[in-house]
Amino acid sequence: MKITSISAYQVDLPLHEGSYKWSGGKSVTVFDSTIVKVETDAGVTGFGEICPLGPFYLPAYASGARAGISELSQHLIGMDPAQLGPLNRLMDAALKGHPYVKSAIDIACWDILGQVSGRSVCDLLGGRYGEDFVLYRAISQEEPEAMAGKVAGYRAEGYRRFQLKVGGNPDTDIERIRAVAEKLETGDKLIADANTGWLMHEAMRVVNAVRDVDVYIEQPCVSYEECLSIRQRTNHPFIMDEVIDGIPSLLRGHSDRAMDVINIKIGKFGGLTKAKLARDLAVELGIAMTIEDSWGGDITTAAIAPLAHSTPTEFLFTATDFNSYVTVSTAEGAPQRIDGRMAASKEPGLGVRPRMDVLGEPVLMVN
Repeated sequence: MKITSISAYQVDLPLHEGSYKWSGGKSVTVFDSTIVKVETDAGVTGFGEICPLGPFYLPAYASGARAGISELSQHLIGMDPAQLGPLNRLMDAALKGHPYVKSAIDIACWDILGQVSGRSVCDLLGGRYGEDFVLYRAISQEEPEAMAGKVAGYRAEGYRRFQLKVGGNPDTDIERIRAVAEKLETGDKLIADANTGWLMHEAMRVVNAVRDVDVYIEQPCVSYEECLSIRQRTNHPFIMDEVIDGIPSLLRGHSDRAMDVINIKIGKFGGLTKAKLARDLAVELGIAMTIEDSWGGDITTAAIAPLAHSTPTEFLFTATDFNSYVTVSTAEGAPQRIDGRMAASKEPGLGVRPRMDVLGEPVLMVN
């Protein structure tokens, strides 16, 4: 079996709530997503997706993904998509860095491997734990009372884990954390996610001011060293996200006891192949995880779900259902949220059937 062509489609994903806001005044109203189609001479086609959270979040952006896919695809024609090790080695040799560019291609090849083997990607990633897994809901940055007011509605949808977007003015962020914490019930979990938005002195003010609140602190500052400094001076459970972008940073964080939880974003690692490696290593090291990506729709959610569902339950802190945030459905068969939980597809591959009328014409094709 050989790859005969690689195509990419651009899809706009508007948000149900109108906008998504986080640290530093960053906001997005429509996400620019890229869906990749990998075709083979065996008549089997796989799909993947990459949707950076704007060019101002991570070193990734939507038009860059498409440019990189165009550059990389010419090297992959004729490769066996089911040989994921050699395929990833070739991608790394042909294009240094830029893991987000490689992610959608890698996901599409996992989709193909599942289809030709007759197994779900969840089975191929290690097998499912339990019937479903837990999700979190991100609360976009607003005034404290407005954010607190969202909790009851999200809880009615089944969510019990709430990721509060902070990283702004420390005084306002302290109010945000306290206002939302007052709305929590027994069994709820609260994460204050600064998305690198605080300076060290600001982060210390916040963690000291909420020392009596049951809250996880996520990625308070830009650098690893700054975050470690805060970690060493707070008793709050600590989550590292943006700075965990590969095995070396994961091992360093474990050695320094820098975090209790990590976020594994599939696109940041370069696809399911390397995200699985990080997931398995984290399990061996005893580190809990959130499984997610930067953003996306149905196909991204269909890739998150099997990695999350094949993670041992005690190590899965939570996961994300991005397709419930957006107004456009790009594929049938994608996992859907039920009472704040989700299950990976049991169909071969990712189990999705892209809506080609929504995808439209490809913006690039390499064959």
